[in-house]
Amino acid sequence: MTTSAAGFTPGDILTRAQIHPVLGGSGFAGICPAREKRNVLIFSDSKIGKRYGYRDGWLAEDDDLGPLFTYTGTGKRGDQTLDGGNGSILEHANMGRTLHAFVAVGNVPGSSTRTHKYIGEFKVDERRPFDIREAKDELNQDRNIIVFRLRPTGPYIREDSDTLPLAASPRIRFQRTAGSVARSYRRQRRQRQPQTDIARIEAVRDDLAEAFETHEIASGMDIGQMELSLQNSADQLSFEIYNQTNHTVYQPTGSAATESITQALAQLLHAHRHLRSIVHDQPLHLMVLAPTLPREDLRDLLTEHGIGIVYRNTRGSFSEFEGSPTASSSTPRSLRCLDCPVPA
Repeated sequence: MTTSAAGFTPGDILTRAQIHPVLGGSGFAGICPAREKRNVLIFSDSKIGKRYGYRDGWLAEDDDLGPLFTYTGTGKRGDQTLDGGNGSILEHANMGRTLHAFVAVGNVPGSSTRTHKYIGEFKVDERRPFDIREAKDELNQDRNIIVFRLRPTGPYIREDSDTLPLAASPRIRFQRTAGSVARSYRRQRRQRQPQTDIARIEAVRDDLAEAFETHEIASGMDIGQMELSLQNSADQLSFEIYNQTNHTVYQPTGSAATESITQALAQLLHAHRHLRSIVHDQPLHLMVLAPTLPREDLRDLLTEHGIGIVYRNTRGSFSEFEGSPTASSSTPRSLRCLDCPVPA
């Protein structure tokens, strides 16, 4: 195994007394920013995670960019935030710091001193830095936790003992505030970074989702985030807008252009494959939430796959597009405003 820039080889078993003089930091916290060495050290311990209903580890399968290690942020009581140690993980690259990960493996023989396996150097996933999930805090209260998605940047070690188990069946978890919290965190991060075209599209998407969620809650709907565990996978899909009242999944987009609509379509079809086997007292509905009405061929594409469209209308409210299941260019369309008064 190649030695990393840290001076340690992935797989090395070390104590903190051996780690801190080399990489910096001190103490016994799970996240140790080391300003003088320009590092951030993270320590994962399954014994601690088990107390609070979570587990860190590698996803069993790689995605298109390669392997992923998930790491739960710090904070034992109440909702976790992106302050302190969690902020040092999220912003490590912007602060010019290197991120190093360790996994607890046991104790020094005859003592209570914990030993840690060095698994490598990482960076926060640029495409999706973190997920917001629900877990219990130390008072056994429900709260939101931050689960960072980390990618190795050099040599690493991935063993079965550090890999998350596959889900035996799909499972839904409903979280009322997680989606709103995730949007708030993304908004805060964008304010600290240079504005790019991608950031502007993401801002439109988040503002649209926030407005629509507020609209639906005011209408009496039970809205929140749906977290979907995928069968035979360690990964999860999260949909920040899920109407639990009528079993409807919404995928917001920051644009009505082809790329955004087709990406939303792919996400919804992926969810459908797993959701269709879950028993619910309402039929499943899949909807794209767009900032404007997509053009006709994209509307036809969604309709052909049984996916509806909700869009922001010229009054700033929301309308639903209703198309025929066998849509074609000659098929008549009708538009239904979601908040228009019902005719007498």
